[in-house]
Amino acid sequence: MTAPQHDALDARYGRTRSHRTRDRLLLIGGAVAFAIVLVAWVIWAGLDGQKPQIEVTDTGHRLMNDERAVEVSWNLSVPPGNETACVVQALNEDFTVVGWKVIEVPASERHIRTLTETVRVAQEANTGLIYECWLT
Repeated sequence: MTAPQHDALDARYGRTRSHRTRDRLLLIGGAVAFAIVLVAWVIWAGLDGQKPQIEVTDTGHRLMNDERAVEVSWNLSVPPGNETACVVQALNEDFTVVGWKVIEVPASERHIRTLTETVRVAQEANTGLIYECWLT
């Protein structure tokens, strides 16, 4: 194959010097864009991770039908010195909320605490649980 034929084939299939330069520039631009997004995500995730972490685990409930109430027990894990609030709710067999209560939990020196709260209900309940906790 002669040089003019080779150049003609390169031009036909997009293997010219200008195409290679354009492809390199696109590849470099994509890599730069990816790097910018990655750095932005790392910064955002790093700043977001500095908040105190709260973990809540339901440990049980006890139905008190004679008092129309549910007693809910849970473990609260929060860094010492932080006040929190939790929503405790009671549900019926259709998973409808039939009672709820916001509990203010004062700051403590202990990291993990076991708490129990009684929630009055409007209808017969069959379970009780923690809906959500947050720092106050």
